[in-house]
Amino acid sequence: MENIRLIKSNLSGFVSKKELDDVAKPIRLIHDSLQKKQCPGCEYAGWLDLPSSFSSRLLRDIEATARRVRQEADVLLVLGIGGSYLGARATIDFLKPFFSEQRSDTKPLIYFAGQNLSADYLNDLLQVIKGKKVMVNVISKSGTTTETAVTFRIVRQYLDRIYGKKKAAEKIIATTDKSQGALRRLADEQGYKSFVIPDDIGGRFSVLTPVGLLPIAAAGINIRALLKGAADFERKGSKPDIKNNPAYAYAALRHVLYTKGKNIEILSAFHPSLHYVCEWWKQLFGESEGKDHKGVWPATANFTTDLHSLGQMIQDGRRNMFETFLTVKKESSLKVPAWKDNIDNLNYLAGKEVGFINSKAYEATAKAHFSGGVPNLTIEMPARTPYHLGQLFYFFERAVAMSGLLNGVNPFNQPGVEAYKKKMFKLLGKPRT
Repeated sequence: MENIRLIKSNLSGFVSKKELDDVAKPIRLIHDSLQKKQCPGCEYAGWLDLPSSFSSRLLRDIEATARRVRQEADVLLVLGIGGSYLGARATIDFLKPFFSEQRSDTKPLIYFAGQNLSADYLNDLLQVIKGKKVMVNVISKSGTTTETAVTFRIVRQYLDRIYGKKKAAEKIIATTDKSQGALRRLADEQGYKSFVIPDDIGGRFSVLTPVGLLPIAAAGINIRALLKGAADFERKGSKPDIKNNPAYAYAALRHVLYTKGKNIEILSAFHPSLHYVCEWWKQLFGESEGKDHKGVWPATANFTTDLHSLGQMIQDGRRNMFETFLTVKKESSLKVPAWKDNIDNLNYLAGKEVGFINSKAYEATAKAHFSGGVPNLTIEMPARTPYHLGQLFYFFERAVAMSGLLNGVNPFNQPGVEAYKKKMFKLLGKPRT
């Protein structure tokens, strides 16, 4: 099966062979420490061999639970924030047909909540699910993350009112810590079906754990193919050299560009289904690299849409950025029709595939931005399949681990995330414990 590809054709003059050779040696040394789990943050490196060692028993349990959700629920509410929801949302949005939520045969509808503190959002959600059979997957290691915990209180109150407390408990699935935390205690007390968030995998690396896999499977997506793609790319990721490991090649290129003042990376997707994949990437790289006043700022763009809003800035703005294009090679067949009067002067496109036109828009954009002083590379996905998305997830996870370690930071912690929480708790009058 065809693999995702890293294309490096628009880097000439920005990255030299010598510069890549110079960074190749530290990459090999870091790789060795990463493989042995002796690097900073190694206690959270459980994702490294997760795809190839995934428990078959756990996989069957996830699939069985997902089948029950599809049989019993019209709606699955997935409550979580950050890594607790972005991987699942990225996968479902990428793989499900567009507008599937508008189809009468889509079951269950999957709605995400717990990722904001908007009363309007929650009120509208409660109105949408009224009269429908609802199940809930609440995802939180601690059970005390404010956005998710507040949402769960409100949703649980709704379930208790509709089903009664005993029946409501059967509608809730908790994905949480193995032995401690508020949600674990509540799950044990109430008898919720539960799954464990592994101790050695941080939230932003958790898409291939029950955190992501249960909602993905409930959406009817083949999680075995997703894991297979990741496992196949895990083998590539175990190679220490940048010539045979595309994830390390990507990390090396980013590092060289960063040392030359290119401190903003734009992940520009040329397919609308990739929007939440880009959002997942943004958290993965932002939380992993942004420490000690270091790191490449991760920005995203949806093309060709954003070429009509951000295109000017990328083409002619400050030259402190580089670009990574994310493309899908194979799209469905749809041709442009001919018009007899040719009033819009587009008959030169008649008979051409829309996907072909999109591919030429990508090629033109890459060349134009390169000529404007924005070095760029491309990650090409062969098709919208679970297998190829699994490859992409592992590619980025391996790349960001190397990228952070190259830059001298621990890519697996996120100490800065607590700063806003402490100030918010003080403003809200949270009692000291």
